[in-house]
Amino acid sequence: MDRRNSIKALFFTSFSASVLMAMAKDPKTVIALDDDRMQEEKDYLAKIKAGPKFFDVHEMATIKVLADIIMPKDKVSGSASDAKVPDFIEFIVKDMPEHQIPVRGGLKWLDRHSTNKHGKQFVACTPTEQIGIVDEIAYPKKAKPEVSQGVSFFNKMRDLVTTGFYTSEIGVKDLGYMGNVPNQWNGVPADVLKQHGLAYTEKEIKECISY
Repeated sequence: MDRRNSIKALFFTSFSASVLMAMAKDPKTVIALDDDRMQEEKDYLAKIKAGPKFFDVHEMATIKVLADIIMPKDKVSGSASDAKVPDFIEFIVKDMPEHQIPVRGGLKWLDRHSTNKHGKQFVACTPTEQIGIVDEIAYPKKAKPEVSQGVSFFNKMRDLVTTGFYTSEIGVKDLGYMGNVPNQWNGVPADVLKQHGLAYTEKEIKECISY
């Protein structure tokens, strides 16, 4: 199973409900799909988006790299950054401030750990070095005690990235979700009718809607 499918399997089995539950409880929280909103909600979203940025340029660059590692581009869909997941995370931490300290603290931990290990910050590492660091913190049962803070941070980031991705247009298409569509039924197939010794009358055929 490749990295992307592993993440998707994780999403459907052990995905933390904390973020989604908070989003469901709070109608102000943005979901990256176009929908109809009340004017009050639109005004709130506009205010949040227009406000000062929480993350600085370096932090956003780090989030982008980490998000694309968690949800990379493949033959079917774009990456997390293609789905504007970093912008989603920026919005979430402003709308739900309880995420601010854990995420910012985790980003600082990631750079500190990367500097101790490779002599440079996470975004400056090679892709191989970045994956090596992620592998240290992505699997809680295998992780060493000294990287427990990194494990906690990565768990939160994985939740935020998968939430942002699968509530985006790209993510919904990736899942193949069609939503509610009208049924198109042309009646019982002829072979089934014949099997049961039945047949439509001329009146029924004329009144039947064909698609």
